[in-house]
Amino acid sequence: RFFAQSEEEGGAPTRQAGAHPFQLTNTLQLNSGALFTNSEGRAGVEQPALPRNLDLLLPAGLVGNGTVVAQCDMGTFLGGLAEGKFTNECPDESAVGVSSVTIAAPVIGFMRLAVPIFNLPPAHGEPARFGFVALGNPVLIDTELDPDNEYKIISSIHNVTQLPQFLSGTLSLWGTPGDPRHDGSRGWNCVYHVEDPSGPCERPGGLSETAFLRQPVSCGSALEFPLSVEPWNTPIGSVVEKATVASAPPIGCNKVPFNPSIAASPTSKLAENPSGLSLSVTMPNSNLLNGQGIAEGQPKKVELTFPEGMTLNPSAAEGLAVCSPAQYASEKFNSKPGDGCPDASKLGSVQIDTPLVKEQAKGALYLAAPYDNPFDSLIATYIVARIPERGVVVKLAAKVSPDPKTGQLIATVDNAPQLPFSSFDLNFREGGRAPLVTPPACGDYDVTARFTPWSAKDPNNPAPSEVITKTSTFTVQRGVDGGACPKGGVPPFKPGFEAGSINNNAGSYSPFNMRLTRQDGEQDMTKFSSVLPPGVLGKLAGLSKCPDAAIEAAKAKTGKQEQASPSCPANSEIGHILAGAGVGSVLTYVKGKVYLGGPYNGDPLSVVVITPGVAGPFDIGNVVVREALTLNPETAEVEVDGENSDPIPHILEGIVLKVRDIRVYVDRDKFILNPTNCNESSAKATLFGNYLDLFSAADDVPVGLSTRYQAANCLNLGFKPKLSLKLNGGTRRGSHPALKAVLNARRGDANIGKAVVTLPSSAFLDQAHIRTICTRVQFKAKNCPQGAIYGYARATTPLLDEPIQGPVYLRSSNHKLPDLVAALHGLVDVNVVGRIDSFRGGIRSSFETVPDAPVTKFVLTMQGGKKGLVVNSRNLCAAKNRASVQFTGQNGKPYNFRPVVKASCGGKKRR
Repeated sequence: RFFAQSEEEGGAPTRQAGAHPFQLTNTLQLNSGALFTNSEGRAGVEQPALPRNLDLLLPAGLVGNGTVVAQCDMGTFLGGLAEGKFTNECPDESAVGVSSVTIAAPVIGFMRLAVPIFNLPPAHGEPARFGFVALGNPVLIDTELDPDNEYKIISSIHNVTQLPQFLSGTLSLWGTPGDPRHDGSRGWNCVYHVEDPSGPCERPGGLSETAFLRQPVSCGSALEFPLSVEPWNTPIGSVVEKATVASAPPIGCNKVPFNPSIAASPTSKLAENPSGLSLSVTMPNSNLLNGQGIAEGQPKKVELTFPEGMTLNPSAAEGLAVCSPAQYASEKFNSKPGDGCPDASKLGSVQIDTPLVKEQAKGALYLAAPYDNPFDSLIATYIVARIPERGVVVKLAAKVSPDPKTGQLIATVDNAPQLPFSSFDLNFREGGRAPLVTPPACGDYDVTARFTPWSAKDPNNPAPSEVITKTSTFTVQRGVDGGACPKGGVPPFKPGFEAGSINNNAGSYSPFNMRLTRQDGEQDMTKFSSVLPPGVLGKLAGLSKCPDAAIEAAKAKTGKQEQASPSCPANSEIGHILAGAGVGSVLTYVKGKVYLGGPYNGDPLSVVVITPGVAGPFDIGNVVVREALTLNPETAEVEVDGENSDPIPHILEGIVLKVRDIRVYVDRDKFILNPTNCNESSAKATLFGNYLDLFSAADDVPVGLSTRYQAANCLNLGFKPKLSLKLNGGTRRGSHPALKAVLNARRGDANIGKAVVTLPSSAFLDQAHIRTICTRVQFKAKNCPQGAIYGYARATTPLLDEPIQGPVYLRSSNHKLPDLVAALHGLVDVNVVGRIDSFRGGIRSSFETVPDAPVTKFVLTMQGGKKGLVVNSRNLCAAKNRASVQFTGQNGKPYNFRPVVKASCGGKKRR
């Protein structure tokens, strides 16, 4: 039979939460067995087995403070027992209670014996130790703290002596050992013992009335005292008898004081800087040592809300490890560094001071494994602090919840132990890989803490009035790198832009790289447009496009899944990307792939950038950004259309990315072709900053950027195109033959920069046949009337799988005659514009700005007959008619010749 409870004087249970009981009493009685008659006919009672080990688990929050009572050293406690003495010389002021035991011993027989319980120096690895001596047999009461069971205290007696037979016992520990009411039971001279007293029963001088025991500070559940008893007559661990005593829950939690305070400040006073954090929670522990008062409670839950703008630092991810649940569980009071959580997962240091022991608990804050932690969250941490000398380890899991829209941080610790502490100090690491970023603007910022005490009526669902809110204010004093604070709170925006070919040899294939950068403290990059240098083109022939379904599939995959199995076909890959995120001198870089995509938001092509968001231990999925791609139909310049493209990500999974460095490497073999014009040009870009509102494009500020570009060795390129002309149809004067022009260019030559073709004087322009002209407005809207079509053109280029082709219009112009425009359509659109005029009696077509693009064959067919623009001024078969052709290469080389204009003349061919 077993009994245990906290008692007031007289034996009534102590119910007040946080109070200091008169004493804690435990009574154990071993039950006798059945009656029997021996061989001699004598009746007897079967005696119980001798207990070997006893373990008593105290309720959560019922704690003792061994530092407030004098200790009896082990030498004194054991002194004289070896010589057969039944007592020791422990001082009366070290007494913390009384034990009464009933034993059966040879010669003596049955005896009820009362002996003092002394406060002893704890052994290494235990928080406290007590002991008493029964008939010269020392009994030690060892303690330990169970971090896996609400930090309950386990008191144990191991290897109980078998010399006297233990039958029952009552153990009483005093709530306030110095209370005068215990003077009649203090020490050997005041309790029954078998030897003569060594002196009178007197109260020691100067004895403190400091409280030793404290009741739990929660009123939510009954106080249970589970006891386990293991006998001597069975193998160790084979038989364990258990009994549990429960008493009514504490009451009066509304009387338990609770007044925590907080101080929090980043280690950097500069705006948008990598920063550690100094966080301190202190408790006054009022009435903890006052035996007549109600001791202060402890926080069950602490919720810290950091100010907006103070976010996680992506730079911290690089090289960071995590602590798995198994590693966290293996953390013990005597674990060596690295035995549990890896050192590489350490984010900071922890120090905890408690009035219950003299030593300080020291440890670290570790990063928990993402989505493999008690909260199944992306970000969580473990607090592990230990006092190896006292066998104490404190382990707390904290959930960190960044707001998905703003990145504002909320850190929550729940189910903290009901153990009094004086201070809790947490210091995040500093340096370039510090885990936090200070707010981007100067000013005062508040860290708000919401404390839920164990003494709340329902600690899991407290009333608002029961939650204590405290605030700590810090100041951001200077701008980035110690400079002045931005005026008006508007960050500057002076981004950097670089672009160019790795090998600038004219007409050669070369990787093309582009880089966008910004500095700390500047506005975030939101949108991006770009125009590549004239003549820098991509060879799309032979390439596939990443399907829309594959792009959508990438958005649903994890980053590691994308790394293992890319969503887009390999034949659509054209390069890779490196993106640097974070603040300070070091960034975290992630690598992605660049693919060719199909039409997007009205543009014919797109570039798809898929970047697995895998940085250090984090996997936030895939960052999929699609940039609309088009070709300027007049200049054939490649343009990244920012208006129809995806924005540059600002925040993912609540982590503000702080993107500062974007490097795009278009390095597919034989994909990017250099121009054949060596005049100085430039790559251009327009980059938008977010101004004040991160989440609105309405106030984004554009910045125009450019970087010099120039190809080399253009004069090494040849230039010798061929042009054949033929008039098909009537050859007589006044006839309107159709015109067919075929241009052929050699691969590897410089591209045509300018072309002037003058037909012989035998060909006039019949202005009477000019029916309908397409206006510029109609042409831009792609709404030219059918009657404005006067021919058809087709161009073949090695850059595309299929030729581009389309109608030839007469379009209004600023000249006397309309322009001749070949509107070529295909995978891309190109307009070839020629000016028409009369020169020396013939028709002259001048193509003054031909795009720097390789065309191996160009075929122009103009209508004849009633729709023909060309009219014969004489019989074409009467003599040879030669045209005048003046070509100028993009490299400046001229090539002039006079080809014969063939006609449909009958008869044998003449040499």
